[in-house]
Amino acid sequence: MAAINLLQAVNEALRQEMKRDPRVIVFGEDVGYEGGVFRATVDLQKEFGKDRCMDSPLAESAIVGVGIGMAINGMIPVVEMQFSGFSYPAFNQIISHVARMRNRSRGRYTVPMVIRMPYGGGIRALEHHSESPEAFFAHIPGLKVVMPSTPYDTKGLLAAAIRDEDPVIFLEPKRIYRAFKQEVPEEDYIIPIGKAKVVREGTDITLIAWGAMMRETLKAAELAAEKGIHPEVIDLRTIAPIDRDTVIASVKKTGRAIIVHEAPKTGGIGGELMAIINEKAFLHLEAPPTRVTGFDTPFPLPRGEQHYLPSPERILVKIQEVVNYLT
Repeated sequence: MAAINLLQAVNEALRQEMKRDPRVIVFGEDVGYEGGVFRATVDLQKEFGKDRCMDSPLAESAIVGVGIGMAINGMIPVVEMQFSGFSYPAFNQIISHVARMRNRSRGRYTVPMVIRMPYGGGIRALEHHSESPEAFFAHIPGLKVVMPSTPYDTKGLLAAAIRDEDPVIFLEPKRIYRAFKQEVPEEDYIIPIGKAKVVREGTDITLIAWGAMMRETLKAAELAAEKGIHPEVIDLRTIAPIDRDTVIASVKKTGRAIIVHEAPKTGGIGGELMAIINEKAFLHLEAPPTRVTGFDTPFPLPRGEQHYLPSPERILVKIQEVVNYLT
């Protein structure tokens, strides 16, 4: 075991998978010589050479397109978008080819590739550096979407994504890349994609979050506990497919639910989770499920970040509102 941060967990997972399988290729803008804009791929080129960890042109569509060709022909490309907000030029490749190739070829071809993207706010970045686009990708059949919140989960989920036979969008919460360290096994391991985790047991309300919002949600749970409210907290971990069983089991136990995400409210994953809860646990509800989210605006420039991102205090207000519903 070693104490590492989330960024180091990404690097360790990539290194171990490259050692394990010579078909794994890492490439993207500045990932080779520089080691990536956040240094997630630092030293991989030194260890594995320029043929397996290489820089690409500044062309996201080309990055994904080359990855498709590699994947169809037996390689396992792990490509990086420098920021999730830069992925939009590659949307045609992702939607039209990455996600559809298995279905289009009736299983003859698959695209076992991973598209890594730092996502989210909290680092006072420029325009198109702070989006949370998980709902875009979750809406596309054929893609799996993973959003870890801890170093341990990051290493295990990234390894699982690389070994998956289908394409995976791997969204990394850059706000917490270096925020904390966690004891992580030095040997390789996987965490199954599509399985949520109950990170805090509770009885009064279910809080569901993922990625960087897990820390804010757990802080809110602590504040609620000080007021005599005992939340159960679920780390969704995988956005597509959603672990419906874990969510429904928790809501049936607590009778209440709040979903927390930093993406805009309208059309977000929170709305989908509320629909699942209403369809599968309606008769167990003590109050309507609700959301604490970002706003339906472009992500603000640095001075406005603290007003946009859900905070523990804003989550606590909603917890109290839902717990006291009809009282």
